Amino acid sequence: MPKRLIVAIDGPAGSGKSTSAKLVAQKLNYLYIDTGAMYRAVTYLAMEKNVLQNTDAAIEIAKDSDISLKFIDGITHVWVDGNDITDKIRTPEVNGNVSEISKIKEVREVLVKKQQEYASRNGGVVMEGRDIGTVVLPNADVKIFLNASIEERAKRRTKEFEEKGIHVPLNEVEINIRQRDKIDSTRDVSPLVKALDAVEVDTSKITIEQQVEIILDLIKKAQEKK
Repeated sequence: MPKRLIVAIDGPAGSGKSTSAKLVAQKLNYLYIDTGAMYRAVTYLAMEKNVLQNTDAAIEIAKDSDISLKFIDGITHVWVDGNDITDKIRTPEVNGNVSEISKIKEVREVLVKKQQEYASRNGGVVMEGRDIGTVVLPNADVKIFLNASIEERAKRRTKEFEEKGIHVPLNEVEINIRQRDKIDSTRDVSPLVKALDAVEVDTSKITIEQQVEIILDLIKKAQEKK
């Protein structure tokens, strides 16, 4: 039986991380962990409490909130203190503020610890985010960095909004993605960078199915070496 591995998938918004990670986890019967959903949850709570600009309050939210994830029927459901906030964290407003919350060192420390605990309890994990291969799971068996042109990523994100009945002009989405890229890649703590031992895959001109096949092939090769 193939050894169950720890798989880290990183990349910027709209690169295909979430969709491909979900499908890979489903095909291998691995646990799928969407770390971005945890940062979105803290962002949503900070917005609800009107403390987005209050770093100390955001840190307390991360520390005191019971955030749990469960992958059900292709969707990562997010609960905070027993309340399902899955739909509430996938809005343009949360999108526009999550990078500001994510760059707070103490918030990252709290959530990284929770993410590492998730991975340590399970054999066979696909975890995706922006610092998985570099910070959260530096010893992952397989590290992949997905990327795509900003134009393509903006189109994908706009389509996601449209499918949820949310209309956001393409140019606004592109501006937001550029801003997120800048914040995520230049922050002092756990910036978005490709791990030295990660395999980079440009997803601009390939389908999700092709992405998944590339990732599965990398996992298979890693298993053969174990």
